[in-house]
Amino acid sequence: MRIARFSIDGNVAFGAVEGDPTGPDSFEGLVVDIIKGIPFADFELSGTKVPLDKVRLLPPVLPNKVVAIGRNYADHAAELGNEVPAAPWAFFKPSTSVIGPGDAIVLPSFSREVHHEAELAVVISRLCKDVPRERVKDVILGFTCANDVTARDTQKTEKQWARAKGFDSSCPLGPWIETGVDLAAASDLAITATVNGELRQAGRTSQMLNSIEDLVVNITEAMTLLPGDVLLTGTPAGVGPLRDGDQVSVSIESVGTLTNRVTAHR
Repeated sequence: MRIARFSIDGNVAFGAVEGDPTGPDSFEGLVVDIIKGIPFADFELSGTKVPLDKVRLLPPVLPNKVVAIGRNYADHAAELGNEVPAAPWAFFKPSTSVIGPGDAIVLPSFSREVHHEAELAVVISRLCKDVPRERVKDVILGFTCANDVTARDTQKTEKQWARAKGFDSSCPLGPWIETGVDLAAASDLAITATVNGELRQAGRTSQMLNSIEDLVVNITEAMTLLPGDVLLTGTPAGVGPLRDGDQVSVSIESVGTLTNRVTAHR
């Protein structure tokens, strides 16, 4: 099931997206069946269906926290001249960094080198702590596309990554949560990023140094994850600059395509 969060006539709701898209950036032919309740508990489909191109898609969740993993692909670490960490290297992106499909990535005023980073995002389904490996599947609602937008020059000059990776609009998520992909399938999905139609990144989640199970176990050793929290799993090689006016798309096999425009800070 593809679970979207959207607004229509000033109201916000969740819904199940039905149909087959005609293209990666097209919602033509898709409808959304409004959910009674929220996807983090038992819910029913209302049977009230709306064309997806008649609603405004929002970030599929509003996470309490986004936990992101750095340098989880060896080729990405190498392209930036970094060594691979011995253990998962976690950092946070604040809830205020989250935007949805079609929203603008606003280039921060303090940076002159902002990069895209295509990532598979894991959406947590329930409150969890100290999750054993065999139970990881039970705490995952599904997967979505993410762009870990990074002020690369700031990342290089500041020891902490809070500003480089946490500025407003630096965490696009969407277009929906795909619940029909299991952990085995998620471990080998194609992931790409394009800018203005030009292919920039192309990798597979099988290249991750630490698996999804590794990451959930590692993070929940330290902290409690809440329903709707998001885990970003790292990016493959090919990161590159974003400029005012660009259109950047992150596509993940069996999940969907997340597209955002880029605009200068005003």
